[in-house]
Formats: sequence, C-alpha cells, structure tokens
Amino acid sequence: MKLIIVLHHRFELWNAPDWFPQRLQQDFPDLTITHLPNYDHIDQEIPDAEIIIAWSLRTEQFSLARKLRWIHSPAAAVHQLMFPALINSDVILTNARGVHGPVVAEHVIALIFAFAKKIPEAVRFQQQHHWAQEALWRGHPRPREVAGATLGLVGLGSIGCEVARRAAALGMAVIASRENPEKPKPESVTTVYSPKDIDRLLKVSDYVVLATPMTPFTRSLMNADRFAAMKSDACLINVGRGPLIDTAALIQALENRKIGGAALDVFDQEPLPADSPLWDIPDLLITPHSAGLTDKLWERHYALITENLRRYLAHRPLLAVVDKRRGY
Repeated sequence: MKLIIVLHHRFELWNAPDWFPQRLQQDFPDLTITHLPNYDHIDQEIPDAEIIIAWSLRTEQFSLARKLRWIHSPAAAVHQLMFPALINSDVILTNARGVHGPVVAEHVIALIFAFAKKIPEAVRFQQQHHWAQEALWRGHPRPREVAGATLGLVGLGSIGCEVARRAAALGMAVIASRENPEKPKPESVTTVYSPKDIDRLLKVSDYVVLATPMTPFTRSLMNADRFAAMKSDACLINVGRGPLIDTAALIQALENRKIGGAALDVFDQEPLPADSPLWDIPDLLITPHSAGLTDKLWERHYALITENLRRYLAHRPLLAVVDKRRGY
C-alpha cells in the first residue's frame, strides 16, 4: 500500500519536517511511503498511490490516481480540493480541523484581552513616549472586564468549541450560531441560533468571533447590514476565512465607528498586499494568518494521521471526515 506525502509551501512550517515520513515508516513498516518535496514528479508517483497527504490536487492529477482511496489535508479548509471529480468520487477526504482548534482558540482569547485592555493602543502610545491613562479611558470602546461580557460565536466546529470552553472559563456568557442548531451544544454555550437568526446573536454580543467554514452561503456573511446589527462598542474577530467579511463594509463600519474594533487573521488575498487599505484602518488589528502557529503543530498532525491510519488499516471509520457536498 502506497502513501504519498506532497506538501509544498513557501512557508516552512506548512511543510512536513524530515522526521515526519521517517517516523511514519518506522510505525507503519508495511506501507510504502513516498515524500515528495514538490509536485514535479506527482504524475509519475500518483497512479499507484492509495493514500495522499496533500494541500491540494489538480483535476488532471486526480484522474491519474486510479488506486486512490483517501486524501488527507493538513488544513482545516479544503475548498482547494472541491472539484467535481473528487466530490462525486468514493475517495474519502479528511482534514485537520481538530489539530488547529486549541491553538487558534488561544489566539482568539488573546485578541479578546487585547481589545478589552486596550493593548494595541497602549503600545502605540508607548512608541510616542506618551503617558496615556486618560486617553485610553476616553477611547472607544473604553477598557472593560472580560468576565461578564457576551461572546457570540459564528460556527461551532473544533475551533468554535475550543473558544467557547476557554471563554466560559473566564466568566464570559457564550452564545453561538451554526447550520444545525438542533444538534447537542457544548456545556459552555448557553444558546445556539440558526444562521437566519444571526442578527439576534450580533445585537447582544460584545465580541463576535467568525469560525465558520467558507461556503457559498457564508461568503460576505458580515456585510453592511450585519455590522449595523452589532453593538457600537462590539469587536469582531475573524479566524475563519477572509471572504466571510465584506471588506468594504468593514472599512466603512470602522471608519464611522459603527463597531468598537476588529481583528483579522485571514484575508481575501494572502499575503495581504502592502497597498491594501486595511493596513491603515483605525481600530483594526491585523495578524498574518498566524493564529495556528505553534511548535507543536506537526506532533499534533502526526497524532491525528497515525490514528486515522490505524483506523483505515482496520477498516474502521476515520476521524475528521469532510462532507464533500457541504465542503467541510
């Protein structure tokens, strides 16, 4: 049985380290493991592969993979694999949504504290050598406590559930919206709304966190009407996907102080171009898609992939299976 690892990315952390295929081979000696540094020879290697670990495949590459039964993506988002031939095939697709949840949730909590305690503003005043106690207090919104604030989660997948658990432990009231509100909710979440009732969530939330998949139904989820529904001192945090937000509407909402602030870790175009107007928007905190960065990343990947390999070889259901029709 042949397994191909082909993970080629300009950012070194997204590439499998050398120890990864070596340890896999030791733990699964009956597998033939091929680690490709790029896609140059994928056409020659893919015809007899049964399992592939990859960020993406082209349609013509997929058509060559006559023995392929399972694709694993180390990303949570799999839109780059959502082409008709794969969607309509019997090939199983899994993703790494459970891998990224804990560390992204920490990032979200850090941003909530940054907003509540006015940390970005304090850093700017420090650079100006300005003792800004009064300025921070008179700002919009004012410094406030996290305990007792309401967190509105848009999406209750692995990231959303991890955020909810941490926020509830801090004394926040956690409400959420998701596609299937009738599903059992985490103990840390008090109320779950359907997508059509998202405005009810927005009207009462002090912090709104986007952690929902990118689908045709969630594109521009946050538009001018939705920003108008938010509290004037509420802060928006996006760790989902850039297209969840209408960027022009966000810029207008921040410039007109319709909301208290926003933090973006994901963007329509990445890297964010140097001439993007977002860099200079007031009350906007930008992180360079760094919410998932951790030195434990590939150990977490290894734990998930090896568990699924054991399940696959034992003909048991896999973890983190993607519904290819829904795209997540």
